[in-house]
Amino acid sequence: MVNALRLDLFLKTARLIKRRSLAKEICDAGCVQINGRVAKAGTMVQVGDALTVDIRDRLMRVRVLRIPQRIEGPEGVVEVLFKESGE
Repeated sequence: MVNALRLDLFLKTARLIKRRSLAKEICDAGCVQINGRVAKAGTMVQVGDALTVDIRDRLMRVRVLRIPQRIEGPEGVVEVLFKESGE
């Protein structure tokens, strides 16, 4: 069982972001925080971490429930704490 996963890969496998290259760009631009600290793409995500993803008109806060072993939807992987869309 995997205990931690790179942030960009986690965002893709949990389907919070569609492509890993896009996840890396977003992370490197400083739009993602782990436990209140700005995180780069290579930062390791662990169970219990709180992620904040701030992309243009979308703000999402989630808590990591488990580390996925393959690509799957966010159900059961993350708990959505807050979601706001500027539409």
